[in-house]
Amino acid sequence: MKMQSNNPLLFIKLLTLHSLLVLSASQDFDFFYFVQQWPGSYCDTKQGCCYPSTGKPATDFGIHGLWPNRNDGSYPSNCDSNNPFDASKISDLTRKMQSDWPTLSCPSNSGMTFWGHEWDKHGTCSESVLNQHDYFATTLSLKNEIDLLQALQGAGIRPNGQKYSLSSIKSAIKGASGYTPWIECNNDSSGNSQLYQIYLCVDSSASGFIECPVFPNGSCGASIEFPSF
Repeated sequence: MKMQSNNPLLFIKLLTLHSLLVLSASQDFDFFYFVQQWPGSYCDTKQGCCYPSTGKPATDFGIHGLWPNRNDGSYPSNCDSNNPFDASKISDLTRKMQSDWPTLSCPSNSGMTFWGHEWDKHGTCSESVLNQHDYFATTLSLKNEIDLLQALQGAGIRPNGQKYSLSSIKSAIKGASGYTPWIECNNDSSGNSQLYQIYLCVDSSASGFIECPVFPNGSCGASIEFPSF
């Protein structure tokens, strides 16, 4: 008996199943990490950096990403390959993203590859609350709510290559934001520990900051450098 090759009902069922799987994956998180990085620390490593094609970024923390995460410390990633990054959907945000979300990877580029990676890996896992445009717009808005550099400088912690205590850095950010940050360090070209990234947590609807339910693994020394840029 010859089997029928075209079965519209089967196709609809498979399409529905895929949509449910995507929705399930996109809802499978408890909060977001909002991560900003210090460009001087990114560049002051053995691998170095390249300024974006738009020129040297401002001397300020730049956005790394908004990452869905779970309370057990795990996280979803690459949740929807059928909704890839589309630059046309964020054309109204491009100038702001070049300023607040600059790329430092080599070779020099416009930032589209960096933003596309963030959407494909992390943004697709938050589709239950944020579409592609909202994902980037919301992340930009979060940066405007807390000025990390101002918070540190107000406490006498400046990007001048000097060492500061990890506790003073955390206290300065908590004092300005009301929330406990997690600090990630990397090593400069000489192997010295330096302030690299600052994590704050956001609720699962991406509507506001919260105390972090869990922090990532890793630690910094008691005293770390804050390099210039």
